[in-house]
Amino acid sequence: MMGSRIHRRIQDAHADNSDYEYESEVYLKRDETIADVEYTIDGRADGVITPDDGPVILEEIKTSARDFDQLTPNTVDRYWAQAETYGHYLCTERELDGLTIDLIYVNTRNQDESHHRREYTAAQLADNYQALITEFGSWIKLRSDIIKRRNETAAALQFPFPEFRAGQHDFAGAVYKTIYTGQRLFVQAPTGTGKTISTLFPAVKAMGAGLINRAFYLTAKAATRHVAEDAMGRMGDAGLTAKSITITARDTIRFDDEPDEPTQNPYMLGYYDRLKPALLDMLANNDLITRAVVEEYARKHTVDPFEFSLDASLFCDVIICDYNYLFDPRVFLQRFFANPDPENCFLVDEAHNLVDRARNMYSAAVSRQAFADIIPQLSGLKSGRITRLRKSIRGVEDTMDVLDTNLQREEHFQQEPIEPLIDSLDAFATQFHEWLEAEKNAEVDQVLDAGLDAFFAANAYLKIAELYDDAFETSVARDGADLTVKQMCLNPSQFVDERLALGHGAVLFSATLTPMDYYRDVLGGTDNSLAYTLPSPFPPANQAVIVAGNVRTTYRERTASLPALIAALTVMVTARSGHYLVFCPSYAYLETVHDAFVRANPQCDVVTQRSAMSAADRKAFLDAFAPGQPPVVGFAVLGGSFAEGIDLRGQALIGVAVVSVGLPGLSSETDRIKQYYQQRNGQGFAYAYQLPGLNNVLQAGGRVIRGAHDVGVILLLDARFNEPRYRQLLPAHWQVKANTRSTRELAATLTNFWAEHPEPSDV
Repeated sequence: MMGSRIHRRIQDAHADNSDYEYESEVYLKRDETIADVEYTIDGRADGVITPDDGPVILEEIKTSARDFDQLTPNTVDRYWAQAETYGHYLCTERELDGLTIDLIYVNTRNQDESHHRREYTAAQLADNYQALITEFGSWIKLRSDIIKRRNETAAALQFPFPEFRAGQHDFAGAVYKTIYTGQRLFVQAPTGTGKTISTLFPAVKAMGAGLINRAFYLTAKAATRHVAEDAMGRMGDAGLTAKSITITARDTIRFDDEPDEPTQNPYMLGYYDRLKPALLDMLANNDLITRAVVEEYARKHTVDPFEFSLDASLFCDVIICDYNYLFDPRVFLQRFFANPDPENCFLVDEAHNLVDRARNMYSAAVSRQAFADIIPQLSGLKSGRITRLRKSIRGVEDTMDVLDTNLQREEHFQQEPIEPLIDSLDAFATQFHEWLEAEKNAEVDQVLDAGLDAFFAANAYLKIAELYDDAFETSVARDGADLTVKQMCLNPSQFVDERLALGHGAVLFSATLTPMDYYRDVLGGTDNSLAYTLPSPFPPANQAVIVAGNVRTTYRERTASLPALIAALTVMVTARSGHYLVFCPSYAYLETVHDAFVRANPQCDVVTQRSAMSAADRKAFLDAFAPGQPPVVGFAVLGGSFAEGIDLRGQALIGVAVVSVGLPGLSSETDRIKQYYQQRNGQGFAYAYQLPGLNNVLQAGGRVIRGAHDVGVILLLDARFNEPRYRQLLPAHWQVKANTRSTRELAATLTNFWAEHPEPSDV
């Protein structure tokens, strides 16, 4: 906003001058053929002065909070390259022999204005432009050569497995048709259908047919990103020559020896001088560009690994990355998603996770304490800028204090945004931004250390405020002495829809998109999508889904039903010795069930999930289920890290017990979601509690059967699973074998099931 105001001020200053003609925002355009591809290059010159006598002057206005002599050479070179391009276009269009370029630079901190003038002949501008196009053309040719080799090999590529699994050929065909038509497809594909290769293979074939040029494989977990890499590697082994890259989060991939300050970071200083040889080296020697590959070449050429991966992605055919690089309004990849591009398609893995992720991406909160903490850290600093910054911080605090005074209970919700808070946060962000671009010294470092986190929070809040509509509510909540204001996205469907519309076709898939209509609604696909459900490829007789109808786990009945629950678990783990997982809806309930089970079964080895487990702790938990390990019972939380994304095949896991129907814990925010959907479609409880809980149940149960020869039990420990509102939602491959009404009946059912499936050592 400040930059726009400065532009207008400089342009308006010419209005009263009669000595020359002045034009602002002069549109200039040129069509170019580069590497046999047609491009339109256009833009607007900030100002053109045509005097009665003398050369034409082209103005290019630039702003930042640094002094001009503190700008990096790369930044200054880009400024002049842009201005020279406009100059060339203007000379050609108006048949000028030459002109003067006035690069006007304004320091936003102090409004100092400096003019940097260069005179050019038309021939000089033409030569500079041609050199620029030649350099650009070398990159275009590199990408076009990659596309040519990819298309040739993609057209000839055969499915990289001996044969398709049941339903897999139809699945891949549906994905191809979706890309061909540019539609949107929601797919429920049970475990074992080969979701990753069934989406990537047809996407690559679509590239070979010229339908698209790039596929984004979007997922929420590192494990599924590795599966996508494996699929690309397998197609490479089958003859495909295509570039894929995995984008790893900046904080994760950064090197340990990288300083926080970019001006002192050897991997950023002179980055663009080393970028071209680094890219050429990596692209010449690698098709499958994983995190390890990025790190190897980033170290070799001393370039920042995250920025390097983003620049390399421009030359890749498949980009494997987290959801946020498409959907998050604060961090999405501008280079790909600033505008619609029909050459892109989106493959969204584990799409059931996108519901909560999208709500979080489009929500933002600020706390009073975060701003109160800044002031003491500015002690000893004195200047006009510090005074203005302190005033803006106190403006936020004062606004929060008024909200606190008017708060009649501990938490308040309202549909309207809180405009005074938005205004005060904007004032703070404007003041603090000056310090971000200031020349680094001890004072600047002290300010940044004190306020950077609050600045990021304020910016996030302001970004969401720009999107705020009737899909949001604002909460004001008191937490002890602190006060938090949050803009909550209740319904992210419109935003998900808009992001997916940036490409040509999207496939959203998961093993658990039940019921399909719910996911199509909350992920923006009700009116513009198709739905497809695949059967499980595994023999239904290998899985026993049993409802223990004598167990009731509602909050009021848990204590009374605990003996029946423990008896059911004991029967399950003794019917056949092996590895079992027991999932509970909360850590508190897990502790109750775990302690009661251990008291009743002191002979059993158990492992238990704890909150905030380290990577080593999680590994130790899973190691207990490794092949050859003794029988063990694991206790874990529904919706947690062990309820999804782990692959325990064969004898590694032969049974799962799910305690309760998985309803999320009661909370005021979830209740607001409930009220929102109740008003919208009359299904508030289902959308806020029942269906998210059911997905947790299905994900946990899905840990059992992971391969064609796996055999196991899913024990549903809650009588509510027999009610039509739950029974009708279970997927087709969850055929309930029995509804047992007593521990004895459950024991008989389990004994009969295992009798039909002898242990491998008994065969």
